[in-house]
Amino acid sequence: MGLISGLFLGIVFGIGLMAGWKHMMQYRSTKRVAKAVDIKLLGSLNRDDLKKICGDNFPDWISFPAFEQVKWLNKQLGKLWPFVAEAATAVVKESVEPLLEDYRPPGITSLKFNKFSLGTVPPKIEGIRVQSLKQGQVTMDIDLRWCGDPSIILGVEAALVASIPIQLKDLEVYTVIRVIFQLAEEIPCISAVVIALLSEPKPKIEYILKAVGGSLTALPGVSDMIDDTVNSIVTDMLQWPHRIVVPIGGIPVDISELELRPQGKLTVTIVKANDLKNMEMIGKSDPYAVVYVRPMFKVKTQVIDNNLNPVWNQTFDLIAEDKETQSLILEVFDKDIGQDKRLGRAKLALNELEAETWKELEFGLLSSFDTLKVKDKKDRGTITIKVFYHEFNKEESLAALEEEKQIIEQRKKLKEAGVIGSTMDALDGAASLVGSGVGLVGGGVGAGVGFVGSGLGAVGSGLSKAGRFMGRTITGQSSKRTGNTTPVNSVQENGGAKPL
Repeated sequence: MGLISGLFLGIVFGIGLMAGWKHMMQYRSTKRVAKAVDIKLLGSLNRDDLKKICGDNFPDWISFPAFEQVKWLNKQLGKLWPFVAEAATAVVKESVEPLLEDYRPPGITSLKFNKFSLGTVPPKIEGIRVQSLKQGQVTMDIDLRWCGDPSIILGVEAALVASIPIQLKDLEVYTVIRVIFQLAEEIPCISAVVIALLSEPKPKIEYILKAVGGSLTALPGVSDMIDDTVNSIVTDMLQWPHRIVVPIGGIPVDISELELRPQGKLTVTIVKANDLKNMEMIGKSDPYAVVYVRPMFKVKTQVIDNNLNPVWNQTFDLIAEDKETQSLILEVFDKDIGQDKRLGRAKLALNELEAETWKELEFGLLSSFDTLKVKDKKDRGTITIKVFYHEFNKEESLAALEEEKQIIEQRKKLKEAGVIGSTMDALDGAASLVGSGVGLVGGGVGAGVGFVGSGLGAVGSGLSKAGRFMGRTITGQSSKRTGNTTPVNSVQENGGAKPL
């Protein structure tokens, strides 16, 4: 009897245990499904929706990453890099060397690659963001990081100095590349691709310069010159709003809407400077001012000898291509034998200007826009300007675009003729490209215009229209770094602007 009852109780207990386990598993499965539905719904909410739900209890740890990770793409890039690097080495060298020559600063007579290799370490794509900012286009932002091991040796030559091989070591590149695909209705469904580096966050290129078998002291200032050249190429050629437009496919397409077009004209009067830093052992500095939006189109004032409070009152016209992202750069130099010395610089964001309104500003001069590199924090004086912004209509924009191209060609012709060493060299009063919109070279600077007109008549003949928009003087000093300063209501150490 006891055996039978024991067997019975064991069977009942086992059946109950199995039933309870089955019920528990069904309950857990139902809960998991419910949680998955809730998580899916939460995943479809944006930040604003969550703030409405959570109210003041919105957790700080919730984030919405703008860029999607692409680990799979980095793996494939790592496998392809040896072949990509080998193929790209020749293309990059052939493309960059002419730019080094065009943007070569005064003081350097030759700047070429002695050796160029992209190395074995591939770049890393931190993330990709895809968005549709305009109908008929797909915009892709690529967050790129490259801490590679390239082998880059530059051959640098200067007056009275033999060629010095300079190696670029520990190269690091941090930037966001914007790629815009222009869509089409026919295969391959993409008619053109636009490539540019976003200006925010600002592209960051870091490296260390080391002379091979020599010393950088043999060529004073060469590090700053190379830094300026690299920065000018990036700013003037690749950084938004500047871009590279590449047509794709065999079907002819109109890419004029994708190209960069001038938006407006800046009329800038360089009024005066006060309390400039004296760079001379005997006497005082001989200052002149350089102003530009793009490094390729610099203009400069006349030199005021032996004066720390110069008054120029000279007016120039400059082209603005993107008011929201570009800035007006002001630099003051001391004219000297050999390389001119920079006394200070200032910056005005164009988006702070009102169209069709004159504005008078006073800027505190800085030694550099990069505050981390500012060693000398002494007062460098101020510069006063008047500025007027005129926004182009469509016809004016197209005309200004053509005239920009003409001026670049004229600068190249002057370089070929030996009047300037590179397209970035400054043209002083003795060889100015002056234009008022009428005549061969314009009213000009007396004998200086006669020099250009008689020695290079063919060059001057195409400048009658160029002067209308691009200004009275087309110059180029040395390419300088750009950075960020914010106008404020008083002259401050950070290069703020003070309305007068």
